[in-house]
Amino acid sequence: MSHEFPTDRGSSSLEHAFDSPEAKLSHNRVLFSSIAARYDLITRILSFGCDQRWKRRLIELSMVRRGDAVIDLACGTGDLAFLSAGRGAIVAGLDLTTRMLEMARVRPEAAAQRVLWVAGDMTRLPFRAATADVVTTGYGLRNVPDLPAALSEIHRVLKPGGRLCVLDFNRPERALVRGVYLAYLNVVGGALGWILHRDPETYQYIPASIRRYPGARGVVDLMKAAGLTDVRHISVFGGFMAIHIAVRPSWAGPSGPA
Repeated sequence: MSHEFPTDRGSSSLEHAFDSPEAKLSHNRVLFSSIAARYDLITRILSFGCDQRWKRRLIELSMVRRGDAVIDLACGTGDLAFLSAGRGAIVAGLDLTTRMLEMARVRPEAAAQRVLWVAGDMTRLPFRAATADVVTTGYGLRNVPDLPAALSEIHRVLKPGGRLCVLDFNRPERALVRGVYLAYLNVVGGALGWILHRDPETYQYIPASIRRYPGARGVVDLMKAAGLTDVRHISVFGGFMAIHIAVRPSWAGPSGPA
């Protein structure tokens, strides 16, 4: 298992964050390193305190059992990783930024729940093929710079019959609802960014990333294109959030769809 990855450097300008996969990767390294200490607070605020309940539901739907090998991608400060470890799973938590991993390591849960923390990129996972019973991610797919590549990698590391479970923002399909939703997140994100970082762009990244996200139905199509089956999504929080569940079929080869 290789742990050698680029250091957390790059441009943090939101204006150019989505110019290319490389630009988004660079932007996110800087952004998530800078907000690591306040990441949990912001997640609670933007979810109106519901995110912990959503994450517990995700783990229940994943059917994680004692002894399962679980990889939690874009693990942040470790919420999902610790929940899986608490069920007796063998867990690796991967995140792009070392600062997030440092925050996870000092949480009280870390003393009781053993998790392997790995710095890495979701599009180039440092894990052998067909090693995970379950892959989870909270807010990871929306932030990855190349979503099809990340889903291909997830397919690769899942065992045949292994499960992928995802929690993320949805992108409302109705234009009016989507416009109001994104405007709200832009205003609130700008205010929080100014209050906490003196930079309104900090959390305006969230609506900007949602605007470019394919939404729940689009993610279903991409998961199927990556060779995953039994794909479904569950609307959460009135459809503004979504949980996706998918399975790597038992008939697929070790490195990708047949």
